[in-house]
Amino acid sequence: MAYHQADPMPTLEDTTKLMRFQRKLIYLILCLPFILSACSMHKLTSDEQNELYTLPGLNHGLLQSPINILSFKEETAKNHKITLHFQDNIETISNIGDVVQLNFSEGSVISFRGLTYNFKQIHFHTPSEHFIDGITFPMEMHVVTNKPSKNKNNIPRYLVIAFLFKMGEASQFIDDFLNLIPSTGNSVTSIKPGTVKLRDLFYGTEQREIENFYHYRGSLTTPPYTETVEWFVFKNILEASPEQIKSINLIKGDNARRIQGTFGRSIH
Repeated sequence: MAYHQADPMPTLEDTTKLMRFQRKLIYLILCLPFILSACSMHKLTSDEQNELYTLPGLNHGLLQSPINILSFKEETAKNHKITLHFQDNIETISNIGDVVQLNFSEGSVISFRGLTYNFKQIHFHTPSEHFIDGITFPMEMHVVTNKPSKNKNNIPRYLVIAFLFKMGEASQFIDDFLNLIPSTGNSVTSIKPGTVKLRDLFYGTEQREIENFYHYRGSLTTPPYTETVEWFVFKNILEASPEQIKSINLIKGDNARRIQGTFGRSIH
């Protein structure tokens, strides 16, 4: 026959600790409804909303940019080509405080779905504004073109080509202008024609059809967030050296707008 030793009787100290724990647990249960009620009544301030990185801005509309592009949801579409007709003349570089901007001279255009847009300027965002499958990148470049409205009361239309950059080899395109950026804000520097060549990014000639993009309808990512933008986000991820990206970030700072809701928009 086997004998088992009985469990020791709890000491007075053990009993006291148990009673204290039970009282704390009962107090927490009784206070829980009040805590939940206080949380539900609290409204987020604008600063608290800005901390939510993926919070869409509904006060501007439902076609806002940038967005998180989900490649597995990309839809096939016809007429997905854009045709470049450009002289590649970048004539000035501006330092507008938080923006490095390269400005085109007149004459370069791009065509899409029967409409012709004029090349206006190039600027940068660090980190990237668009996500690809939830992944962000250290830098994004926007080539901004527009189609002026004949009627001053009408809203102009835009076509923006976005290039995403990862850290890697130095970019010749960025090298061509990096040391020419004005050191002081709100200043402009003229450059010789041919010094900075956009074709270095397109790997093409003066006229070429380009197809390797994600396309969707969206908005400007800076005020007034106009929702008349045809977005083309280049699928090939370009490279720039860590030093190049850091140099642009030092001038511009972190100036990426938070991603917005897609609200059923298609990605082609």
